[in-house]
Amino acid sequence: MGEKYGLISARAPGAASAVNSGLLGQPPLSLYIHIPWCVRKCPYCDFNSHPQKTGLDEKAYVDALLADLRIERELVMGRSIESVFIGGGTPSLFSAEGIGRLLSGIADAVTWGEEIEITMEANPGALESLRLPGYREAGVNRLSLGAQSLNPDSLQALGRIHGPDEIVAAVERAKQAGFERINLDMMFGLPRQTPAMAAADLAAAIALNPGHISYYQLTLEPNTPFHLSPPELPDEDRLWQIQLQGSESLRKAGFEQYEVSAFARPGERCRHNLNYWRFGDYLGIGAGAHGKVTTRDGVIRRRWKRRHPNDYLSAAGGALPFLQGERQLDAQDLTVEFMMNALRLRQGVEAALFPAATGLGLDSLGGPLSVAIEKGLIHPVGDRLQPTPLGCRFLNDLLSLFEA
Repeated sequence: MGEKYGLISARAPGAASAVNSGLLGQPPLSLYIHIPWCVRKCPYCDFNSHPQKTGLDEKAYVDALLADLRIERELVMGRSIESVFIGGGTPSLFSAEGIGRLLSGIADAVTWGEEIEITMEANPGALESLRLPGYREAGVNRLSLGAQSLNPDSLQALGRIHGPDEIVAAVERAKQAGFERINLDMMFGLPRQTPAMAAADLAAAIALNPGHISYYQLTLEPNTPFHLSPPELPDEDRLWQIQLQGSESLRKAGFEQYEVSAFARPGERCRHNLNYWRFGDYLGIGAGAHGKVTTRDGVIRRRWKRRHPNDYLSAAGGALPFLQGERQLDAQDLTVEFMMNALRLRQGVEAALFPAATGLGLDSLGGPLSVAIEKGLIHPVGDRLQPTPLGCRFLNDLLSLFEA
């Protein structure tokens, strides 16, 4: 996405409505669509996903999504959508016809950028793979496959419902269907995983020749079966060894690490996620979807939708039937959220992006920024906000400085 921000002078922190009145222009705009159903809930998953117990009424859900979007578009009239991300859950439970009707309805409701990126998450199961040509024909041009591992024992431990052969077949079928941009989601730090196992697993993924690999550590999230009954995971020293060797293997294979868990070959970065990390705007439609919008008067708001799909589908009446809540971000919110996103990027962001995207002066970063520089966690370079290698390793410690 091209840079669309203008520079503004530094401002002292204050109420967001007053501070943000200094914004020049508006940030890039994306659209996130949440499809909340899955076949079976994985034991590590804390996403808003719900096992499919009966037949899906995808027509009713697509109708609701489009009605939701028609309300949301009033916030951003005149602005074009630069990227779309269909996530879940398992979006590939929907038919190609359903996804096609959704994308057609979106195109009728809002303006799209000339080279829009439309990503869809999919499971590499046999049935979903058969639908890939239809998804491509419907307009999806970037596919994100939830592989997680190509080791059969690891897949079983993670509660996945596919095997390694189905992953290989899905990648091949996606290429045959015309998908030129393919991401593989891969995890490390899996139950009883050794560095040698992790290296072999990642090598198998690289051999499939995707343009992008998301390589992230398994974490035990609250209120998940893995948190309640933890599996045997690698210790911290092994995790660090696995992470280092994985980054090096990906580098040697031609992937650049541009974000904490994102590795891409040239031209293959995920534009939608980059918009998040650069504090762009996005509309969120679907059960539990979140959005962030800069309004015409420079106020930045977060909005979120009814979380349970039944509540979302049954919502009716009133001016905002799908909306669960919203709030205006104040100066502290803006500082924390901007830095939590920007510092995930290995190259960070231009320092000028902070005032341009938040309406706050760089001086509002004040003490925490000085401490981070003194501790060697952020480079002391005036024109960028960029984590050092030490800051990347201890990212949570770095981010906690801005949360105080």
